[in-house]
Amino acid sequence: MPGPSPTRRQIVKGLTLAATGLAPALWPGAARAESFTVGLVAIGPWDDWGWNQSFAAAGAALEAAGVTVVEAGYLPESTDYDSGRYDAETRAYAQALDGLVADGARLVLSTSFGHDPFLWAAALRHPSVLFRQTSALEDDATPANVGSQNALINQGHYVNGVAAGLCTRTNMLGFVAGLPVAPVLLNINSFLLGARASNPQASVRVLFTGGWEDEVHDAATTNALVDAGCDVITCHLDAPKVAIETAEARGVKTCGHAFNQNPLAPKGYITGADYHWADLFATFVQAVRRGEALPKFTVGGYDKGMVRSSPFGAGATPVARTAAREAIAAMTRGQPIFVGPIRDNKGKERVPAGTTYGPYANELQRTDYLIEGVIGSAS
Repeated sequence: MPGPSPTRRQIVKGLTLAATGLAPALWPGAARAESFTVGLVAIGPWDDWGWNQSFAAAGAALEAAGVTVVEAGYLPESTDYDSGRYDAETRAYAQALDGLVADGARLVLSTSFGHDPFLWAAALRHPSVLFRQTSALEDDATPANVGSQNALINQGHYVNGVAAGLCTRTNMLGFVAGLPVAPVLLNINSFLLGARASNPQASVRVLFTGGWEDEVHDAATTNALVDAGCDVITCHLDAPKVAIETAEARGVKTCGHAFNQNPLAPKGYITGADYHWADLFATFVQAVRRGEALPKFTVGGYDKGMVRSSPFGAGATPVARTAAREAIAAMTRGQPIFVGPIRDNKGKERVPAGTTYGPYANELQRTDYLIEGVIGSAS
């Protein structure tokens, strides 16, 4: 387990809202008069420069708008709940969730993904509190006060690919991935399709690290891709910092994931696919204040402001910037990325000719393959 993580307030101290693109006034001033408390819990360090830090930034925006934010800090996920075995970490997780409610939280936001039994158990203990995590939880077994949200970050990876395809000299792009699960495979495929849209000769080589935040494996995997000839590196990791910094040290360009990593690669950063939770969470707060029910599941991309591209870095060429801006506009309009015919990299047809999967197509969320043009295996 990683060492102690700084608190969210330590992470966001000195992080200006202007730098993260978050608006300080998320609702009319009249609404600020009513006290409201939001609880935050992270399943990774707040300072991971990625998944969890995107929530830390959203928490800072809520505080700037007058919301009280209490936090549970870094509480790693555990699989021991259903087996009945509780170690120190699992007990801390359950107790911390109860602590957020004791501190007055009416809405608890977790960075956990997928079925989180501790969150569900806390929701059953506190039926008047609303709990939200990041995944698609719409089945009947989900407690009534638990819901989820999902951002179409693959749209951002498509934009990354468009820009990367115009910044590569070798036509070989590298993708450092955690595990071959559906969201990751979708991002890899979207990155390749973006690259092929601007550079038909581009290919993507992917290597899986086997985890989400392992510094040794992340660095080794990045180096292996660079050694294989990849001159642009991107990733899908909870903590992209090591991959981005390793690529920068090797003199190759990078595209980010989850949070703006521009400061980590001052010479080679092109742009990145960023989560933007602040506006969505503000609408949640507004709804709860008005006594309205929250949607059980919320999904959106550029069209709903839940995905943004990082500011362009020094690695982005003028032509790449222009193409990326055009791609962002297309994603905002809802332009589909997956237009048949598309085959996987084993030759099987996955999207037939004449078939189009729009950004909200359920088929994309069940991706279990890598498309033609991606070098690597999903198995």
